[in-house]
Amino acid sequence: MRMGAIISAVVAGVALLTPHEPRAGTASKCLTEALYFEARSEGWRGMLAVGVVIQNRVKHKSYPDTVCGVVRQGQYWQGNPIRNRCQFSYYCDGKRETPSDRSAWLAASDVAKMLMTTPVSVVGLENSTHYHTVSVRPDWSKRLQRSGKIGRHIFYHH
Repeated sequence: MRMGAIISAVVAGVALLTPHEPRAGTASKCLTEALYFEARSEGWRGMLAVGVVIQNRVKHKSYPDTVCGVVRQGQYWQGNPIRNRCQFSYYCDGKRETPSDRSAWLAASDVAKMLMTTPVSVVGLENSTHYHTVSVRPDWSKRLQRSGKIGRHIFYHH
């Protein structure tokens, strides 16, 4: 069975969620922001997969135990993230986190709301803590086990 079909079966009701605007500084806002900037071109399946990785990190002893802590993890200088030294590249790429695609933002918001309120598991990604786009091959990818591929993201676990 294709990964997309598995995700579809697991999350058959995502489109029925009511769009909402998460409040600034909340876990939901951090998750929405990460899903939007990391996977908006991948649709809800890609956003869901990235969200599962974030949730897996929150549960894993090697990472911060909050959504915002995971999403904003990186190296800092005088309270500011150092460019290109974050776990999630969008957070310290030097660009402002201002969404320009309202439809994708609302989709990210819906997926974040579901992930924050409903236990979700994606077959094949249950233990995934890492991912990258198909256009790069980070050094860490050689040390981890490949979990699967969804859209243009490849997922890994320890």
